[in-house]
Amino acid sequence: MGGGITEPEEEIQRISKFLKVFLDENGYRGAVLGVSGGVDSAVVAGILSRTLPKDKIKALILPERDSSPDSVSHAKAVCEKFDISCKVKDITPILKKLGIYSLQPPAILVPYSAKKKYALKRWQELGGNLAYELDIAGSENEEFRKGVAYYRAKHRVRMCSLYMEAELLGYAVVGTTNRTEWLTGFYVKWGDDATDVEPLLHLYKTEVFDLAKELEVPEIILKKPPSPDLIPGVTDEMALGMSYEELDEMLKAFERKENLSKFESEKVEKVRKLLDLGNKRNIRMTSLLRDGR
Repeated sequence: MGGGITEPEEEIQRISKFLKVFLDENGYRGAVLGVSGGVDSAVVAGILSRTLPKDKIKALILPERDSSPDSVSHAKAVCEKFDISCKVKDITPILKKLGIYSLQPPAILVPYSAKKKYALKRWQELGGNLAYELDIAGSENEEFRKGVAYYRAKHRVRMCSLYMEAELLGYAVVGTTNRTEWLTGFYVKWGDDATDVEPLLHLYKTEVFDLAKELEVPEIILKKPPSPDLIPGVTDEMALGMSYEELDEMLKAFERKENLSKFESEKVEKVRKLLDLGNKRNIRMTSLLRDGR
């Protein structure tokens, strides 16, 4: 993936300076980060490792029953790469106590491959690549609403875990939402958007990959399809209905008020709708967006 940052090292230094100023000005003693095994959290981990002493960074890896079997090992690889202390906390028992897993058929002993097959089938039945639009716009379908409650609860339990750790230490919770996600509403309200600071919010997803390459994020993470790791087998690009390259190019064109005729009209209308829905969901975030980028 290529995003167009011509001087990624300069951008990394700019974000690092921003984070240091934010933490100092607000009296935080360090940073807590949820590391998922994806590229966004890997980039934030890499930047934090350049910003703070290693003993002032705490990474939490928060898998649950439906997580990919590779997510923990990939997250550990990130922490090892950047020499960051990490703790693995399985949130399955909490989700079970909340009754989250009862919203879907029993799957405690089901292999991940079977979960993936079932989830993809249900994904198609409930709208396929239109499902995300229904997700943020709302749906009259009771089964669809159950699915939304099912996956959003996972993000919110992770948020509670991150804040408990951060408040015990006097640290800030550092988020990993990027500009593509923010503009399209591709995050969970009071979940992955509930943080103290968002250092990637001014960067499109493809630009995050530029920084990942500069930081030498493990190759296995750079090559795998981005995924929220909440619904087995469903990737970001499946949910959004197009590749990040296409989406980012259109988002930039929309923001610059450029001619959109070179894009497929169906995809232009989809992005237009996502921007409208995303705008209705966004809440104020502390990020480099305040610099006007």
